[in-house]
Amino acid sequence: MMRRLAVVSAGVTVPSSTRLLAERLAAAVGEQTSVSVEFVDLRDLATDIANNVVTGFPSPRLSAAIAAVTGADGLIAATPIFTASYSGLFKSFFDVVEQDALVGKPVLIAATGGTARHSLALEHALRPMFTYLRAVVVPTGVYAASEDWASGELGERIARASGELVELMAGRPAVAAPAQEQVIPFEQQLAALRPPPEG
Repeated sequence: MMRRLAVVSAGVTVPSSTRLLAERLAAAVGEQTSVSVEFVDLRDLATDIANNVVTGFPSPRLSAAIAAVTGADGLIAATPIFTASYSGLFKSFFDVVEQDALVGKPVLIAATGGTARHSLALEHALRPMFTYLRAVVVPTGVYAASEDWASGELGERIARASGELVELMAGRPAVAAPAQEQVIPFEQQLAALRPPPEG
């Protein structure tokens, strides 16, 4: 049975090393099992995420991205490291995902940065966040500093981590594709909150 894999990339540049790392991880998973892959590029959803944070209402395309993540059999979550932690955009996206939506979901965490000194952000920032959300994080996180791209060691870590994700996904029942839900326009949701005009 084909599994569904969601890949969240919080890279903000084009091209993005974070997106490249996410693609390599997804490809490594695809080499080991049959998966359909859906990428969620947070750069394209930055305004939608900010609006959701302040209004509490997701836009249709943010709703679709959240549904892709919560409905997947496995998740790859990749972020650039800024100031020794995940990016604000990355954190904000998972802040608007319902707290129980990732319970038991296999997650592979990955990050990119300019120096190897920030690699511990995987363990002191990303892993605790997903543990709090009660996801099942694979043992091997993948960090790529600028100098890692030409090394064979990065390829070895990608292969090991993707293999761990495949094993966890294989141990869970496949998630059924969700039924199509009616999308209520944002303006209509706001109108429903306004008090009726006084007669």
